[in-house]
Amino acid sequence: MARLFIVGDIHACPAELEALLGTLALEAADHLVFLGDYIDRGPGAREVIDLLLALRADQVCGLTFLRGNHEDMFLDFLGYGGGYGEAFLMNGGIQTLDSYGCWPNVMALPARIPETHIAFLRGLGLSFSGREPDHDLGHDILCVHAGIDPQRPLADQGVEHLLWIRHEFIDKPHSLPYTVVYGHTPQPELRFHLPYKVGIDTGLVYGGRLSCLEWTTKTVYQVAKGSRQVRVVDVGRQWLRGG
Repeated sequence: MARLFIVGDIHACPAELEALLGTLALEAADHLVFLGDYIDRGPGAREVIDLLLALRADQVCGLTFLRGNHEDMFLDFLGYGGGYGEAFLMNGGIQTLDSYGCWPNVMALPARIPETHIAFLRGLGLSFSGREPDHDLGHDILCVHAGIDPQRPLADQGVEHLLWIRHEFIDKPHSLPYTVVYGHTPQPELRFHLPYKVGIDTGLVYGGRLSCLEWTTKTVYQVAKGSRQVRVVDVGRQWLRGG
């Protein structure tokens, strides 16, 4: 059976990401979606991107890498578009530059960041949608970094909504025919507001966990900060109850 895995915010914590990936036992028919925020705040931004590039090179399964607001700020800081580059350093960007060996010598950054990393960052998508194999358990799925504007159809969602929105989305239902799986806003546990949304940023870099939702079987994989142990939880019954 093909499975769909969705991974929340990593924020430059490579050891926990490596532990998670080593537990998933990915197969060729599976698909793995990352919701963005691979960099900033944590110490290992470069190492995280290296891990993701190695995963793509291995062609273990289907892969989708989405852009988070932190990648968007970094790209703008580097001069490749994006937004709010002026806020990059104060939002964990110093740690990212340090991982590339160019803090405080910011002028060294263009020579220190590999071209493969730039291409990876520039190639990140904004959303991923898929079909729900068992419609008794919910709607079709839409994966985005931050959320959506509940008042707009999908075609009218802007980059600002997909990368930055918070409580205007989190606290309200929406009329789109999707269960939206999102990160961006850290919470102690997964936030279920079904059939509308599921939040899977559980604050790894703040001492929480890295969370991965396996959509097909409704299973959650979690790695606590500083741990290599992966906790596996069946949330199928919770899903049926609507959270």
